[in-house]
Amino acid sequence: MPKKSLGTLTESMFYVLLSMHRMPAMYGTEIASRIAVIGGGTVEIGPATLYTVLGKFRDAGYIEEVDDPSAVGRMRLYRLTDAGAAACEREYDRLRRCIADAEAVFSSDVRYADEDAQNPDPALQTV
Repeated sequence: MPKKSLGTLTESMFYVLLSMHRMPAMYGTEIASRIAVIGGGTVEIGPATLYTVLGKFRDAGYIEEVDDPSAVGRMRLYRLTDAGAAACEREYDRLRRCIADAEAVFSSDVRYADEDAQNPDPALQTV
């Protein structure tokens, strides 16, 4: 059971959940590698950020550690929980709405009257 909701996720948090979505249990190094692949090399998460996020997700019930008798040293296996999968899907839906809003604004020739009041440049005002 989650202790508390993490609210809106950061980019790093979203990519951690996304990398674990529909995957078997993974080591932290595998999660980092998968993030690099999913992000096409433009998204990288350093170890400090990764393990901080994993700790927050474990505390919130979004992931769980899986016993691994063959683990060496501090290696841990992590698996996404149903709560984590739901959080990933909620964030995905939120991001899709953000993109839809941005597309509507960027593709629109419509200007609103209150934009003119905020923009004193006559060249940019509605005729």
